[in-house]
Amino acid sequence: MYDGVYSEEVMDHFTNPRNVGEIENASGVGTVGNAKCGDIMRIFLDIDENHVIRDVKFKTFGCGAAVASSSMATEMVKGRTIDEALQITNKAVTKALGGLPQVKLHCSLLAEQAIHAALWDYAEKNGVAIEGLKKPKSDIGDHEDSE
Repeated sequence: MYDGVYSEEVMDHFTNPRNVGEIENASGVGTVGNAKCGDIMRIFLDIDENHVIRDVKFKTFGCGAAVASSSMATEMVKGRTIDEALQITNKAVTKALGGLPQVKLHCSLLAEQAIHAALWDYAEKNGVAIEGLKKPKSDIGDHEDSE
């Protein structure tokens, strides 16, 4: 059970975020946000010819939990195949961070959806189908499944 205090992992990824920045000529770029809280997350993917994510960067405007979720998500997808990256859920991001307060769970959902949006962009640019990938929404509301 989560006690409401940010974990050491969340604080580490917030104060020392990994993979911050942009990738010029990225293979895929995904931007999602939550209009209610104002968080905006953009993920940049560099995907090689074997469908492996060579590099990943992010830019996030939001709270500490949003920055930490972005940082952790980029760490989780780097070096993975497209199919493996697609399997990374908001629940996996939250678990890797040692938990998030209930009111901040949408941050991990933004990270999951930003990855999906970047993969969607990659698929569109390259005319490929990624099994199981659905067209992303640009605004992720609190009504979404973020448990």
